Amino acid sequence: MTHARFDTVGLIGKYSDPGMSDALGRVADFLTARDRRVLLDESTAAVCAGHDLEVATRAGLGEHADLIIVVGGDGTLLNAARTLADYGPLLVGVNLGRLGFLTDISPDHLEDRLEAILEGYYHVEDRFLLKASIQRDGQTISEATALNDTVIHKWEIARMIEVDTYIDGRFLNSIRADGLIVSTPTGSTAYALSGGGPILEPSLNAMTLVPICPHTLSNRPIVVGGDRHVELRVSANGQPQAQLTCDGQMNLGLAAGDRVIISKHPAPLHLLHPADHDHYEILRAKLHWGGPPLGTD
Repeated sequence: MTHARFDTVGLIGKYSDPGMSDALGRVADFLTARDRRVLLDESTAAVCAGHDLEVATRAGLGEHADLIIVVGGDGTLLNAARTLADYGPLLVGVNLGRLGFLTDISPDHLEDRLEAILEGYYHVEDRFLLKASIQRDGQTISEATALNDTVIHKWEIARMIEVDTYIDGRFLNSIRADGLIVSTPTGSTAYALSGGGPILEPSLNAMTLVPICPHTLSNRPIVVGGDRHVELRVSANGQPQAQLTCDGQMNLGLAAGDRVIISKHPAPLHLLHPADHDHYEILRAKLHWGGPPLGTD
């Protein structure tokens, strides 16, 4: 079987998880015993004492690592994907908590799974990210990246915001709501799902626009092509404070009249899964859809 050797492997850990150091040490020991060069993320190294691993910046990981192993949960992998987006990283996740949509290697089977991956028993799934830019008075004032979603929402004020939506420069609608979610297929099982949006196959080239508590009930979620350019214009008429949030982890302030441009990031995320990964099985488990088909043992 032809496969990548993964000569240099990067490690990123969840900073606040008490079990991170143990799991990270197991991964590092496994890799070094197989003559792989291991690079430890510098932020992880700052909270992981007693290691003698080579330390690298996120940029260093992106430039030199053939594979990056993320030890934590989906939130840790979201952070890694966002900060490494420009490098088109190959990531695999080790889940320290509950079953994750993105981190699907259990610590109970850690060494067996990693051995199989090094032997070539895996598959890679491409996921696209979003890039968002905020424009004010004709100038780009800030930019951000998201794997799950970008969300325009009110900022601690019990008032709705007004947003005009354009798709490829064509006016779609105006909404008065608590906010608006623009989601990738990866994020369709996150915030967008709780807002009533559809679950999308991860491989689809599509974005979902999901209003949050819209004033007009006919404002429903809509799915558009993944290559579209979505423009959200914050109304200049008596707006409360608003903000743009990316993956629930990064917040950018918005002012009345700002324009938010959202489109597909040019570099995809390459998400590595064990060979027996089954997205539908994870959906059933996470969403409590029940057991096997009726009539089976």
